[in-house]
Amino acid sequence: LYIVGTPIGNLGDFSPRAIEILKTVDFIAAEDTRVTLKLLNHFEIRNTLISYHEHNAAARGPELLERLLNGENGAIVTDAGMPCISDPGEQIVREAHARGIRVVPIPAASACVTALAASGQPTARFVFEGFLPVPKRERRERLTFLQNETRTMIFYEAPHKLRGTLDDLAATFGADRSVSLCRELTKLHEEIKKTTLGEAVAFYKDNDPRGEYVLVLAGTDPAAVEQAAAPTLEEAVAAARAPVSYTHLTL
Repeated sequence: LYIVGTPIGNLGDFSPRAIEILKTVDFIAAEDTRVTLKLLNHFEIRNTLISYHEHNAAARGPELLERLLNGENGAIVTDAGMPCISDPGEQIVREAHARGIRVVPIPAASACVTALAASGQPTARFVFEGFLPVPKRERRERLTFLQNETRTMIFYEAPHKLRGTLDDLAATFGADRSVSLCRELTKLHEEIKKTTLGEAVAFYKDNDPRGEYVLVLAGTDPAAVEQAAAPTLEEAVAAARAPVSYTHLTL
């Protein structure tokens, strides 16, 4: 099973190795066959396309695994970037490993790592959050969980939801928190803007978001987290003066 990365925008990023693999495998499992067909036609790749996405993975997966177990070679692709990253491809890869099927990655750009590299934010440690939950309660719980995250955080967002997400991030992390907004990566209208959450909120009040976004958000200062966790002088004094219980002491 070949895990074949595809361009995230610029077709010039498609590797010769990826093209060769897609030409020679027995089938290609694609998230959206219409999108993949355009890519295959551009590179004159003629092969069997099979629809494989989150809504049919449970039914289609066993069929594909059976073909691989019978000696065929298959490739899995997503609409853009590396399969299995925020993508149902992870299911068939997990099942392939469980059945002893060889899994071979054919790497390409991934929007999250591409954005991180160009963001100007700390890159030594980061956490990929993908799309935040849509229901308000779940979103609020997730952001609360991330409040003390010291690693750089990476989020995906669609243009029509960007304003609301920026509002939520600013309310959670503060208007001064550094953020890089990366949109339309590798495409004609690529833009990478390092700013603050407050400035981003203000900017998009007057400007319509366009294109797919990757938000790279600086983590919380570790010193601030330690300071918040440490007891105040008053709390320490109160704890020292608290009566000690000897209920379980045996004389």
